[in-house]
Amino acid sequence: MPSFKGQYEHSVDAKGRVAFPAKMRKSLNPSAQERFTIVRGQEKCLYLYPENEWENVEKKLSRINNFTKKGRLAKRNFLRYAEDLSLDKQNRLALPSSLMEYADISEKAVFVGLSEYIEVWDPRVLAEMDENLDEDTFNATFEQVMSVETEITDD
Repeated sequence: MPSFKGQYEHSVDAKGRVAFPAKMRKSLNPSAQERFTIVRGQEKCLYLYPENEWENVEKKLSRINNFTKKGRLAKRNFLRYAEDLSLDKQNRLALPSSLMEYADISEKAVFVGLSEYIEVWDPRVLAEMDENLDEDTFNATFEQVMSVETEITDD
């Protein structure tokens, strides 16, 4: 199964439309039918899920207990900003203005493949994240997550 990988930068027009990277389009599962769900990311970026992958996210969300405060908080603050998108005839996505504002996306957007979904960043914000990345910390974290066969959770 093809996965999303790589980094691609595209201009954003005045209407918030941005070209979806051609190499990533080739990795789209046909069952996604060029439809996506976009949500706020956990960092100052957006998460873009193809429809078939969003279905997996919804399955996980459906298992969250709505009768707990943490469950409601997690679902509310993840789903309240979710919007469905489709590629237009020019293979562009119209990014919602509220989500663009959240991620500080204005003139350009960087698409970063994360296997089953895509992060969308403003290039300046991503550059700041990269500048603040300590190589030793990254290497230690990478080694830790790659050596564990179970699901990783934040400590």
